Amino acid sequence: MSKSANPFRYFNSSPEIIRLAVLMYVRFPLSLRNVEDLLFERGIDVCHETVRLWWNRFGPLFAADIRRQRVNRMRGFRHWRWHLDEMYVKLNGEMVYLWRAVDHEGEVLESFVTRKRDKTAALTFMKKALKRHGKAETIVTDGLRSYPAAMRELGNEGRREVGRHLNNRAENSHLPFRRRERAMLRFRQMKSLQKFASVHASIHNHFFQERHLVDRQTFKLRRSTALVEWQSLVA
Repeated sequence: MSKSANPFRYFNSSPEIIRLAVLMYVRFPLSLRNVEDLLFERGIDVCHETVRLWWNRFGPLFAADIRRQRVNRMRGFRHWRWHLDEMYVKLNGEMVYLWRAVDHEGEVLESFVTRKRDKTAALTFMKKALKRHGKAETIVTDGLRSYPAAMRELGNEGRREVGRHLNNRAENSHLPFRRRERAMLRFRQMKSLQKFASVHASIHNHFFQERHLVDRQTFKLRRSTALVEWQSLVA
């Protein structure tokens, strides 16, 4: 990468330290001051506001790099099963909706924040997911009537599945975000919620190794590979 295109060029800290700070803050349920203290224990003296600046500046870049690589790998996958669900998020005392698309492996494909939970919101969310990731063979939803209304307009209502417990994959995928939400003492702006939800989803996907399904050696190999790939992001 040329010097003019280097995203780290105006920062005194090394890319490795910046990547570590962003990883600690976004991946784990830590506050900005928690990250500051953990970095200090490692001999890295930065202010928590610096950590905030780093994640705001580099988090979307890292997430976009991860998302781009994954989309390129998965576009040719034919037997793709999506799970769509929406969750409540409190924003300055007001309830907003975080729509999420999760694939059959539990990885979050798309996150989208709206103030309403109607057909228009569902249609916008689904168009965004389909444009970026391509078509799915099956789309599992809950009983919300906004989904069939939107899918009817998109012409893929025949791919929809609804049933008891079928959407547990999406429900379970909310838990890591809920843990982060509590650590951050909730959100205050729609823009910051949308940014963090997208960044968190991509980084969580990158390190999600399904350790309960593989033996210890396979998990260690996958984890090491994920860390090596992380160190090469935006490099």
